[in-house]
Amino acid sequence: MGHQGLAYIIRWSSPRALDRNRPRRSNLSPTREASILSSPAYSISQRVRLRSLKSSQPSRQRFSLDIIAIMGWSTHASGTLDPPEVRNWRIHLVALVASCSALAMGYDTAVIGGTMALDSFRRDFDLAGKSQSHRDTVQGNIVSTFQAGCFFGALLTFPLAEKWGRRKTVMLAALVFLIGGTLMTAAHGKLEMIIAGRAIAGLGIGASSLVVPVYIAETAPPSIRGRLVGIFEIASQGGGMLGFWINYATDQTINVKSQAQWIIPLALQLVPGVGLFFGMWWCPESPRWLARGDDFEGAERILCRLRGLDRDHEYVRREMGEIRQQVEERSTMRMSKKQQFKKLFQKGTRNRMGIGMALMFLQSFTGVNIITYYAPRIFETLGVSGTSLRLFSTGFYGIAKTLGMICFTFYVVEKVGRRKGLIWGAALGCIPMWYIGGYVMRADPAGAAAAGVVNRDAWGYLAMVCVYVNGFIICATWQGITWTYCSEIFPLDIRMLCVAITTADTWLGSFIIARSTPYMISDLGYGAYFFFSAILVCMGIWAFIFVPETKGITLEEMDALFMKPMHEAVWAQLRGKKLVPERSDSVSDEKKYIESEQFERKE
Repeated sequence: MGHQGLAYIIRWSSPRALDRNRPRRSNLSPTREASILSSPAYSISQRVRLRSLKSSQPSRQRFSLDIIAIMGWSTHASGTLDPPEVRNWRIHLVALVASCSALAMGYDTAVIGGTMALDSFRRDFDLAGKSQSHRDTVQGNIVSTFQAGCFFGALLTFPLAEKWGRRKTVMLAALVFLIGGTLMTAAHGKLEMIIAGRAIAGLGIGASSLVVPVYIAETAPPSIRGRLVGIFEIASQGGGMLGFWINYATDQTINVKSQAQWIIPLALQLVPGVGLFFGMWWCPESPRWLARGDDFEGAERILCRLRGLDRDHEYVRREMGEIRQQVEERSTMRMSKKQQFKKLFQKGTRNRMGIGMALMFLQSFTGVNIITYYAPRIFETLGVSGTSLRLFSTGFYGIAKTLGMICFTFYVVEKVGRRKGLIWGAALGCIPMWYIGGYVMRADPAGAAAAGVVNRDAWGYLAMVCVYVNGFIICATWQGITWTYCSEIFPLDIRMLCVAITTADTWLGSFIIARSTPYMISDLGYGAYFFFSAILVCMGIWAFIFVPETKGITLEEMDALFMKPMHEAVWAQLRGKKLVPERSDSVSDEKKYIESEQFERKE
């Protein structure tokens, strides 16, 4: 196929083409067929009943997005039973529309740091000429109220998402976000409106950050579930990159005397909010949520639409069978809210909660968030002077993060895997932070710049490169994997409760970082970089011992994986021992065809 960069390979899957991939008819005698099917290697309990390329109904031509490749690599998970039709344009478009919430989240998170650095903002909100301590307090309040709103938005949305469904809840979150964004845009020098708008917008973003990853995971086929949840993270980092560069553009093109210099960056956050609200009108409800409400017919109809397959196709029948089985098993003992909270501490769930909460909380301590929230201030500590130059440097940081997230989505999450990505991300991500801390300790570039001495050497430029390298590495691993992991590991009956807690947990960590970073920069200096480097080392060791791999495992199979203690599960995976029951046997095409024919005769 060749190294052609990002290449979409699109093909028509006609019935004739599908027939060519079907195993040839066996010429074996009935006695030989019975002998093969009864052999130990071909256990009846593990027979292959997925006729992924065969349907009892006449097949219509389907337009399938078979492979998305980078540099000639297949980017979906191997070892799954997914036929190529399920990786179609519709499921990708659903993920893109839902990820408008991440675009708004990334933009709102990143734009505020650059906006506060604009001279027009400091003038209109009476920050010019104030002491550094006063500015630290105001900036900390403005930034952290957004994270506080996200924290409560994630917690309070859980019952709504369970009662109203994923789709309606996301639309409500979009409306709340638009109200908050409007307040910020209309502040006109009133600091209270900025803070109130940030808090209300945070409620909407917190709600959507809870529901959207779960919505995508519940609609996605296993082979590209990580990729589709990764689109959410690409949108988040892409929104941050836009926020950085829009701040730079307004600083360069709009007169500092005009209020429009800070109003325009804040007003543009409304665009993805509007796109999310109207786009979700088109998106279907989660079939798994419908099944939980005993609407199996609606769930099957939506599943067929998302998979691009007929309802009689064996893949759809198998997936619906798994969903129905899990729903029926849990509906026999319908749980109250008290029972749901009690289940959080039961075996097989408490370990998932521990891993999920640790992942989501620790991702805020990778060092990426401090640069995202206060990028101009961070570059100031590296000796970058002048508002325009700091905003320009910040823009390239947004590009580095976005490229890292693209790498995560189209390669790391499904080819490298969740577990290896966490380990290598921590191991490699700490190196740039160690260097930055050492450089700031030795050279004190901020002090030299304040004294009017601007003399950047190769070591100083290398420190700036390390900022970009750290952003790329962490976004290619920890920033994306944590959201993907927590959207897929929890039991169906309490999934939203678990994700609500872990999502609120990450916003709690972000609030701590947002509130403390200005003081850390002022009081600790280079020690702040050493602190985050040490945290990354500890995170990598913890992931190696306790985090199992979930790549290619269906949502219904997670229960079997997490029944063992985590260190035992990890050790078993390292030894190549299977912890999840096999869905298919590595048998010949003859065996697959014989079983398929026998299954048809029974019908």
